[in-house]
Amino acid sequence: MRTDLHFMSITELSELLRSRKVSSREVTQAQLARIAALDGALGSYAVVTEEEAMSGACVADSEIAAGQYRGPLHGVPIGIKDLCHTKGIATAAGMAIHKDFRPREDATAVARLKHAGAVLLGKLQMTEGAYSDHHPSIAPPRNPWNAAYWPGISSSGPAVATAAGLCYGAIASDTGGSIRWPCGANGLTGLKPTWGRVSRFGVFELAASLDHIGPIARSTADAAVLLSVLAGHDANDPTSVPTPVPDYVASAAEGVRGLRIGVDWHWIGRDVDPSGQAVLSNAVRLFGGIGAEIVDVRVPDAAQAVVDWSPACAVEAAVAHEGTYPARRTEYGPVLASVLEMGRALSGIDYQKILLRRMDFRGRLEWLFQTVDLLLAPVHPFAPLNLSDIRTLGNQPELILKLQRYTAPFNMTGSPTLTLPGGFSDTGLPIGLQLIAGYLGETTLFRAGAAYQRVTDFHMRHPVD
Repeated sequence: MRTDLHFMSITELSELLRSRKVSSREVTQAQLARIAALDGALGSYAVVTEEEAMSGACVADSEIAAGQYRGPLHGVPIGIKDLCHTKGIATAAGMAIHKDFRPREDATAVARLKHAGAVLLGKLQMTEGAYSDHHPSIAPPRNPWNAAYWPGISSSGPAVATAAGLCYGAIASDTGGSIRWPCGANGLTGLKPTWGRVSRFGVFELAASLDHIGPIARSTADAAVLLSVLAGHDANDPTSVPTPVPDYVASAAEGVRGLRIGVDWHWIGRDVDPSGQAVLSNAVRLFGGIGAEIVDVRVPDAAQAVVDWSPACAVEAAVAHEGTYPARRTEYGPVLASVLEMGRALSGIDYQKILLRRMDFRGRLEWLFQTVDLLLAPVHPFAPLNLSDIRTLGNQPELILKLQRYTAPFNMTGSPTLTLPGGFSDTGLPIGLQLIAGYLGETTLFRAGAAYQRVTDFHMRHPVD
């Protein structure tokens, strides 16, 4: 059994599988062996579905041998964040209250992966209900670059597994930064698509109008492959976007010449750690060098959107948990319970004011995208965060707002964002950057991200086992 495959990209592996130079069975066995050897220390998986994975790999090999190749995910082992319903498999959403829940049908995202021939390795660990803290009964996943540092939330398991070579990519969710923070912390590429571009059917809600489903991967090209399978209208989710899905994989090969990348130096430089500023300055230099036009802009003031995110999320979360909270309050962890209490206490008048401000900010941002194609931003303004720093966040509301400064506004607007590895700190930890696009701007994001990764190698560096 080969053991050197684990850090291959999806695009590299898929060609080996298609040409039958390796088998899905061989790759899946290697992944399961690696999970067994390493995940006891990393804690990225909530459930490993070994039997189902091997069965799926055997089916994939038989189909490929028979000339029934389904595409670049056929036979590729993938992980699923544990809030996506998976038929017959425990799906807890990081919650003790749901630890025995086994859905009767797959989430649309899971069903589409299965239809594409992907091999599902298991369910990946996450924070309680996809909010900011793990349930007290769950040991949080650990950053494979350095266990003393934050792995990001809430898609902690998907990012840790992908970074450590325990899956080739993962499906995750992002309500306020939950794809972007873990990708930044683990040196990964992640896409938060336009709200509604990927169906939310069969996915545990945190906040319905803020929740986005998207891929975590090792490269832009891999993220494009995953989104190509996940995206598209779903009759089971009336809020899903009906617009046809473009060729995301082809768009990743187009380059950035002629693209206008907006940079608001005041916005992205205000109280940002020097290591993060260096990453952004280097990105501006590189994008300019490969043909993009760098445009000075002024981003609409996002401070109120950041402040409004927490109560907006709390109200929607209170609705999502109405069937079990407060009736089963004692089974909730303290952080999620406090959020639900906040949501239940907010008045309708105050919530309406939030909605009006949200509409105003969304409109102002979309107007900006009439003048540029993309915006550049940090993932967060801090240097990589160690766990002792993170433990103080709950007692320092101003630090929470600072953490959300560059993420939460784009959940409020539903704008697509791409997170890219942009460099490393003095301590050897990854630092990410973000590109933000206007409505349904995923093709533009893939053009820019792939071009950036053709002239950098940050996404090709991996943690040491």
